[in-house]
Amino acid sequence: MSPDGLRSDKSTLIGGSGCNNEAELHALITALEVACNAGARRLVLRGDSDMAIRYVRGVDRTQIARLVILVATAREWLGRFEDAQLIWVPRHRNVEADRLSRQALGLLDMPVRAAKGRRRRR
Repeated sequence: MSPDGLRSDKSTLIGGSGCNNEAELHALITALEVACNAGARRLVLRGDSDMAIRYVRGVDRTQIARLVILVATAREWLGRFEDAQLIWVPRHRNVEADRLSRQALGLLDMPVRAAKGRRRRR
């Protein structure tokens, strides 16, 4: 969401094949590109891919060549901002992102389920 409250959704089929980690890194890169091209100088990006955020932050590393390239690309885009924060959000708290990722895969939206919780005994 932009500082003036504008929200934009983007869901793109990238074609080919790959793993979920590749898809999550592609999504993160696309978000960085969109924000940078919109003129953002500061960014708070919330995502539900703990792996992508940890790799791009440098907390974890991978030896998988395809992922190494994507992580480097994401870091390059990240470096274009004066300030940028990557924040992990658990998937169950990021329903809109899950909807967009399912759309990019050509899957149907999942029905929203009521939150599970413990019932109080009286």
